Amino acid sequence: MRRPISRHDPPEDILGLPDQGERPGYWAIVRYDDVRRISRDPESFCSGEGTQFADAPPEFLEASLSFLAMDAPRHSKLRGLVSSAFTPRQVARIEEGIRSNARRIVEEAAPTGGGDFVELVAKRLPLITISDMIGVPDADRERVVAAADLLVTASDPEAFGDRPPIEVLGEALWTLTEFATELAAYREKNPSDDLMSGLVHAEIDGEHLTHPEIAAFFVLLSVAGNDTTRHTTSHALRALSVHRDQRALLQEDLDGRLATSVEEFIRWASPVMTFRRTTTREVELYGETLPAGEKVVLFYHSANRDEQAFEDPWRFDITRDPNRHVGFGGGGPHYCLGASLARTQLRSIFGELLTVIPDIEAQEPELLRSAFIHGVKRMECSFSPRA
Repeated sequence: MRRPISRHDPPEDILGLPDQGERPGYWAIVRYDDVRRISRDPESFCSGEGTQFADAPPEFLEASLSFLAMDAPRHSKLRGLVSSAFTPRQVARIEEGIRSNARRIVEEAAPTGGGDFVELVAKRLPLITISDMIGVPDADRERVVAAADLLVTASDPEAFGDRPPIEVLGEALWTLTEFATELAAYREKNPSDDLMSGLVHAEIDGEHLTHPEIAAFFVLLSVAGNDTTRHTTSHALRALSVHRDQRALLQEDLDGRLATSVEEFIRWASPVMTFRRTTTREVELYGETLPAGEKVVLFYHSANRDEQAFEDPWRFDITRDPNRHVGFGGGGPHYCLGASLARTQLRSIFGELLTVIPDIEAQEPELLRSAFIHGVKRMECSFSPRA
C-alpha cells in the first residue's frame, strides 16, 4: 500500500447532529496491523470522545453507546460487570436453546419456498437470543428490534423519509431507553434469572448501576446483539450462493467444516465497517504527526482484505486457517463482548439451513446506506418447499 494512512474531509453530515462546530476531518486506518495496534493502545487512542465519524453530544453517547464510548477505569468496571453473561462457558450453557430456536426458524421457513431472507430467517435468531437473555417479553420484541434498527439505519433515506434524521434517531433512542428503564424497575421488584435482573442487582465497588446506565447498556446490546449476526448471516448465504465450489465443500462435510466456515463468513461480511478513536496525545504514524484530539477511523473491511495479513484476501475460502480476522474488532479493551455468542448463532443457523433446505439460493442483496454497518435491508431467496 502506498498510503497506509490518509487524511480526509469529514463525511456529509446527513444526520444533522447538533453542536458539531467546524467538523474536523479524520485519519483513515486501513491496514490490518495498524487496526490491531491502535485497538490495543487505549492510552493513545481513546473511545470516550465518540466512536463514529461525527461528533455527538455527551448525553447522546452516554445514552446510546454505553461502555462502547467509555475509557478506563469506568469502562473496565461496566464491561466487567456484564461480561460474565457472554463468556464461552455461559454461551455453551445456552447453546442447545440457540440450536433449538435455529431449527424452529428454519422449519417454519421451509414450506414457503422463499421470500425475503432477512425477514424469513436472518433477523429472527439474534432477535430471539438477545431477547431471551435480557428478558424482553414476547409482545415487545419486534418493537425493540425496530427501534434498534433505526439507530443504525438512520443514515439511510428509507429509514427517515421526509423527517429530520436526528428526530427519527431521538425517537428510537427514547423508545429503547424508556422500555429498558421500565423493565429494570420491574426486575428490581420481580427478579428472574435473566440478564436484566442481574444488572439491576449487581454492584460495582459497592454501588448499584443506575437505571440510565442499565438503559444505555440495553440500547447497545439491542443494536450489537441483533444487527451484526443478522447481517453476517445474509452476506454469508449470498457468498455461498455465488461461490458454488465453497458451498459444495461445506455441504460435503458440514460438521467438520462449519466452525472454520463461520470465521470466513465473519471476515467476508465484516458487519461493522468502521469505529473511530481519538488521539489523547501526539502520536506519529508513518512519518505523519497526529496531535492530540485527532479523529482516527479504523476500517475493518479494509483490514480484513489486507494482502499482507491474508493470502488472496478477495477469495471467499471456507478452509482459510488460520483466519485471524478483525470482524469482532482488533482486540484490546473494546473487543466484541458477544463474539462467542455470534459464532454459536452462525453455526446453529447454517447447520440447520444447509440440512433442512440445502438448495437455498440468495439473490443480490439490497444494501443499507451506512458508513458504520455493512447491512442487508432485503435479499430474496428461493428453495424447494419442504413440509
